[in-house]
Amino acid sequence: MTPGKIQSDVETNDSTASVSAQTRLMSLISSSTPSIEFDTTGTPDLPETRPVLKSPAILELTSRESKPSERPGDRFRSDQADILRGMIEQHFHPVEKAENDQLSNRAFTIAVTSGKGGVGKSLISLNLALAIAREGARVCLIDANLGLGNLDLLCGLNGYWNLSHVVMGSRNLSDVILSGPGGIDLIPGASGLTALADCPPAAQQTLLRQMKQLEESYDVLILDTGTGIHSAVRRFVTAADLVLVITTAEPTAIADAYATIKAIHDDDVSRLEVLVNQCDAEYAHRINERISQTAKMFLHKTVAAAGSIPFDPAMVNTVLRRRPLMVESPQSPAAQSLTLLARRMLTLKDGQIRRPHFFERMWNRLLNRSA
Repeated sequence: MTPGKIQSDVETNDSTASVSAQTRLMSLISSSTPSIEFDTTGTPDLPETRPVLKSPAILELTSRESKPSERPGDRFRSDQADILRGMIEQHFHPVEKAENDQLSNRAFTIAVTSGKGGVGKSLISLNLALAIAREGARVCLIDANLGLGNLDLLCGLNGYWNLSHVVMGSRNLSDVILSGPGGIDLIPGASGLTALADCPPAAQQTLLRQMKQLEESYDVLILDTGTGIHSAVRRFVTAADLVLVITTAEPTAIADAYATIKAIHDDDVSRLEVLVNQCDAEYAHRINERISQTAKMFLHKTVAAAGSIPFDPAMVNTVLRRRPLMVESPQSPAAQSLTLLARRMLTLKDGQIRRPHFFERMWNRLLNRSA
């Protein structure tokens, strides 16, 4: 047999193995959730492994604890060394220290999106903001739904001015912030920020400076966006610290949620999670597991499970009354699930990786994609 023939046979076997692996995965998905089809463009890959790093302070503490005995004067000399290292660091790295302090003061941003409408995305955004505020955090809810914002109506408010008026220069940022229920603040019309690229440079810098100050005034920013397929929505979504994709147990909603994940997975998203709304915990776990496995194998992206929110008639009633669930029925099953989700979000906030301001990241994406 010639070398060319051998190489051709090897390539054919590898291609057949790859196709059969994808076929087995899709049969596994379809067996638990009928009539759901994922676009499996991509090739399987091995899971990534990351080394566990320890800071110098932790390493130094570990080395001290491992010493069997300590002679007189050792602790004093060690304290002197720590002081000298701190003085040198402040002298030679003042800019880096100031930047780290500034980044630590900025808000943790959560972008709530979905693959299709009607899955309860705005209701989840509003009540999640209220649940986080009940835990003692300062929360600002931003309505970034393109042309379809209705968070002010769900809160029983009537907001006329929005961020589009700030972009045009007719209002200041402080004029459009509404005081919502439960101690949260609401900013309507954030989709107007996409027109910022057409403004004069001076107006751009003025507004971005105001938005940065806004971000430093809160602990958490929650953005209620539109569907994640739209390019303008992706500018908001991919700049956030955490992207929360909302779906229901319907096959069409699950397929669209996966399509959204596929559309944004290459855009340097920090963390992706899926929340199954109006679904019991057991079936939601199966849905999350299938989406996670598919995204890991074909998109090489880790998608975490955010849990589920059970179907609750109290949620429907609050819409008719224009009063949020966390205010009207804080002890309902859906409200209790939202409380657990809020506490986990705050845990993630405390362990977040320091990144530039959200509006600065969004602005950079806006410039890159409008160029």
